[in-house]
Amino acid sequence: MSAAPKSIFYLILGMGLILFQSCKPEAEEVTKPNIVLILTDDQGWGDLGINGNSQVNTPNIDQLAKAGVQFSRFYVDPVCSPTRAEILTGRYHPRTGVYSTSEGGERLDLDEKTIAEIFQSNGYNTAGYGKWHNGSQPPYHPNNRGFEEYYGFTSGHWGNYFSPMLERNGEVTKGKGFIIDDLTDNALSFIENHKNDPFFVYLAYNTPHSPMQVPDIWWDKYKDATIDSNHRYGDKETINKTRAAYALTENIDWNVGRLVDKLDSLKLLENTIVIYLSDNGPNGWRWNEGLKGIKGSTDEGGVRSPFILYWKDHLKPQIISQIASAIDILPSLVDLAGINNPFDKPNDGLSLKPLLTESKPEWPERYVYSHWRGRVSVRNQTYILDNENQLFDLSTDPGQLNPIAEPSEAILSELTQAKNDWIKTVLSELNPEREEVFPVGFEDSKYTLLPARDGLPHGGIKRSSIHPNSSYFTNWTSTTDSVTWDTDILTSGKYKATVYYTCKASAIGSTLVLKQGSNELKTLIKEAHDSDYVAAEYDRSPRDESYEKDYLPQEMGIIQLDKGHHPLSMKASEIKGSEFIELRLLVLERVN
Repeated sequence: MSAAPKSIFYLILGMGLILFQSCKPEAEEVTKPNIVLILTDDQGWGDLGINGNSQVNTPNIDQLAKAGVQFSRFYVDPVCSPTRAEILTGRYHPRTGVYSTSEGGERLDLDEKTIAEIFQSNGYNTAGYGKWHNGSQPPYHPNNRGFEEYYGFTSGHWGNYFSPMLERNGEVTKGKGFIIDDLTDNALSFIENHKNDPFFVYLAYNTPHSPMQVPDIWWDKYKDATIDSNHRYGDKETINKTRAAYALTENIDWNVGRLVDKLDSLKLLENTIVIYLSDNGPNGWRWNEGLKGIKGSTDEGGVRSPFILYWKDHLKPQIISQIASAIDILPSLVDLAGINNPFDKPNDGLSLKPLLTESKPEWPERYVYSHWRGRVSVRNQTYILDNENQLFDLSTDPGQLNPIAEPSEAILSELTQAKNDWIKTVLSELNPEREEVFPVGFEDSKYTLLPARDGLPHGGIKRSSIHPNSSYFTNWTSTTDSVTWDTDILTSGKYKATVYYTCKASAIGSTLVLKQGSNELKTLIKEAHDSDYVAAEYDRSPRDESYEKDYLPQEMGIIQLDKGHHPLSMKASEIKGSEFIELRLLVLERVN
């Protein structure tokens, strides 16, 4: 073959190879699955139709469960913050620094890598909507933990569900309509805007947590409903609270339906993993399939949660009976998404992928632990050793009605040893005596919010509720009274201070003083704002938490804050009339 024909031959061969490469089927390309993680608040195992409750209407969630994977033995923690910490990190909550639900004890340690950070670093657009409850001030704020978009509230509970004060990416804003509908609207917009790129959406609803505020459209379906109290704790049941919980659950179900419909209309269902669960047991004595205990308990009723995982055309419908836990969510999603080696620290959870995808998976015997306020229980596939070291056979006695009178020494010693080892190696990492200092002026954030929740009242000032999360300060009558925040100023500089308050007309002309050491800022109260309780007419059952008011913002001006551990204090240098302001929030905005 001559030189010219050879060159033509290789040219044709090369063009053929290029053509072959360009014609490879798209199926060989790896597409990252989207993820939508839906977490409800204080919704028990028994609050869904799919789990046997005939009194609540949840067709969309039930259908998601029937078409997806259901876990019949899935466990979370007894209360909100610990469960959220375990979902975010895949690690037992004592390792993450979470020991309480307010006043700093809910904060996730800064050296913990979150699920959002992991997925963001792997090309995902990340968003969180709703209740955060793992730290309020930057760098604990969700925008500093991997969420590029955040809309909701960072405290443990909220006092108003109707167009409430919320925040968007650290800036105070006003919600639009009923909070669950509003959060879902924002999630739908984010999905629409990122439909062509992989996304991770954490949709953390704050119902049916109290206060039991329900829109008329949902309450009307349940306000006269007959509630069957013929269950284990029927004598303790508050009927209207149960009705409200079911009405709020039906509202959640409607919003889950909207979410699935949006994914379907965008042709994203086949490439989106949808997860649904709750953060702890029910917040009241209602039907829960006879399980022992409610929210706050380390028994089955306090920690057994619905857990549904749906991925159209990828996971076959099935019910999985192996025990699993909140710590398993992160490693499972990382495995399903094909992300390699994302963890900086040892992971406590297991990837559930073998259970989800294999017909005969090899699965280890394991323990699941529950802890709250020093109470610890441990489970294996058959037994539970409760916090009083009573042994129950859950295969024959799922309601923990009768402790085993003469337990096998081998089984008892095995679970006792597992429990003691966990207390020594995991629970011992928790330091509930640590000093809680609230950071101000994190370099990557413009705003720091210091709510009344994180402040301390002095003198005659009182908190509006024993539950601090959504409270405000009241009964401020003397110039010797004060409020302080124990703050660590991370960046020296000038900050614009804004207070959110209410007051009577008689307080006009009073003087409010903000101080940090020798730095001082004064402002006159110029406008009365004697607000009534907001949306109180939607309470369907008496609340324990504080009511919300319509708080008025007033810019105080600019104050210099010096770097270091310096308490911030507020006092009144002059009070007109018999009462000063009621204080809900101080916002500090870096201006240089």
